[in-house]
Amino acid sequence: MQIDILTKVVLPLALFIIMFGMGLGLKKKDFGALFLSPKALILGLTCQMLLLPMVAFLLAMGLKLSSELAIGLILVACCPGGVTSNLYTYLFKGDLALSISLTTLATFISPFTLPFIVHFAMSSFSVPGNEFTLPIVKTIIQMLAITLLPVTVGMLFNNLKPHLSSKIEPLIRRLSSVFLVIIVVAIIHKNADLMFSFFATSGLATLTLNLTTLMLGLFFAKISGLSQPQQMSIAIEVGLQNGTLAILIASTLINNPTMAIPGATYSLFMFLTGYIFCYLFSAHSNKQVRLIKNV
Repeated sequence: MQIDILTKVVLPLALFIIMFGMGLGLKKKDFGALFLSPKALILGLTCQMLLLPMVAFLLAMGLKLSSELAIGLILVACCPGGVTSNLYTYLFKGDLALSISLTTLATFISPFTLPFIVHFAMSSFSVPGNEFTLPIVKTIIQMLAITLLPVTVGMLFNNLKPHLSSKIEPLIRRLSSVFLVIIVVAIIHKNADLMFSFFATSGLATLTLNLTTLMLGLFFAKISGLSQPQQMSIAIEVGLQNGTLAILIASTLINNPTMAIPGATYSLFMFLTGYIFCYLFSAHSNKQVRLIKNV
């Protein structure tokens, strides 16, 4: 995968705008929601922080991925959710407050957890003569700049200019997913001659990670007795990670184009699988409601 101005300049700028928009959209009531449903919140965070990396490790070993692709897959699993999960939750009437709370908390936590997990993955999957290293402190600082800084700036802007913020936040929210699609499409176009090999090497792993975590998130939410809107939110937050952030970290912080490949294929899959999942879940929920009303 080529590293050029697209991944070094355009991608970081687009992610800054997206994260800034996330900060603009955060209200006091969203943080209050953290305490209204602690059971759902704890379950969602546990799945995101622990279950996702574990599944990625098992897939990397089970599918016998190369060292770089294995680390790239685990990198995807360590990234927080993004605006896509919030958008799908909103469109299909999941628990939006829970979705935003999970995305926000994961965004604040991941700069500190991701470097350690990826460092462990590098030491686990490195082979003699081809060792990988990750400067943990430097990575934490850079991730804080990539994620928390724009979110914090957005929150401050929202606090200082609430009227202006309320006007531009919906626009940025609508454009965020468009930005993500454009970035992924541009990366695909730039690497068109290599995309078949990308999917051949990492497609099965990233699609399996995506579908498995969607189903596991839904499963644990169901057996925990959560409401259907909460079940949808947790499944989406656990099943849809910020693949573009994984691309950015791999291509700029780690400076390894191969490790960015799982992020690219994952990003393509998640838009489609996330939409299909939400559509089917919503249709099933509506059918149950109609059956109950007819009883």
